[in-house]
Amino acid sequence: MDRFHELRVFIAVADCGGLARAAVVIRSSPPAVTRTLASLEERLGVRLFDRTTRSLRLTEPGIKFLDEARRILGDLEAAEQEMAGQSNVVSGNLTLTTSLTFGRAMLQPIVSDFIDANPHITVSLLLFDRVVDLIDEGFDLAVRIANLPDSSLVSRHVGDVRRMLVASPAYLSKHGTPKRLEDLKSHAVIGQTAFMPNRELKYFKAGKPARITLPIRFEINDAHACISAAEQGKGITIALSYMVSDALREGRLVPVLNKFRPPPVPVNLIYAQRRIVAPKIRAFIDFAAPRLSAALSEGRSILKD
Repeated sequence: MDRFHELRVFIAVADCGGLARAAVVIRSSPPAVTRTLASLEERLGVRLFDRTTRSLRLTEPGIKFLDEARRILGDLEAAEQEMAGQSNVVSGNLTLTTSLTFGRAMLQPIVSDFIDANPHITVSLLLFDRVVDLIDEGFDLAVRIANLPDSSLVSRHVGDVRRMLVASPAYLSKHGTPKRLEDLKSHAVIGQTAFMPNRELKYFKAGKPARITLPIRFEINDAHACISAAEQGKGITIALSYMVSDALREGRLVPVLNKFRPPPVPVNLIYAQRRIVAPKIRAFIDFAAPRLSAALSEGRSILKD
């Protein structure tokens, strides 16, 4: 039996969580998928899945083997395209992920342009407000807004964003502009739960991190809703710079207490380390990196120190 076919079947079952769904994805039948898995497990001498009447779950050896199977098939695909002289023709399905807000505002337009420029490729862009494991969940690339820990992932820095306080000119005209962090206690602060857990605002003073607890009456778990409320003059909120760049440029919002804002946070394109980087991944990085850098630079240029 073709060992590469076994790997494809194994990955499909792991991704789909069941034999029937995997059979549909790889255009096979459940009995054929079952036989292929049994053959692979017999050859490896380990059980890859724990089977119940309702589901399949990867065993510990199965989890480890899944990483290797993805790497092997990724290297095979890249090598085949290189050897066939197709490195200039980008094809296949590219899977991307990032946060909901960044994906909507920044990445989706770039992905759409990339698809227009590469008619032989398809793209799956999945947006989550959680950290995704690229290898375990089978993603080719991710955009991360964070200081990255050391890992086996490869990163390409494309820019930076900053957390900042903003308010509408109308709100500040009516209630005054705070000069000190303590002044926020007498203002209406719209709390963004992701950035202000426990209603605490993190900031920097004299180059050192600090925090202040605020008497927030209105908190929201969605950045766009917080920004919208601030534009309506309901109070001061916190956001990442790219989220409010248009509102700042157009004067709907203005920065507040900028001298206390934290240091910039890096934005990186990340992907798994492989001996051969698939042409589709390389092509997207070359296409997206300068465009993301330009968009993030434009956002920084309108911020006032």
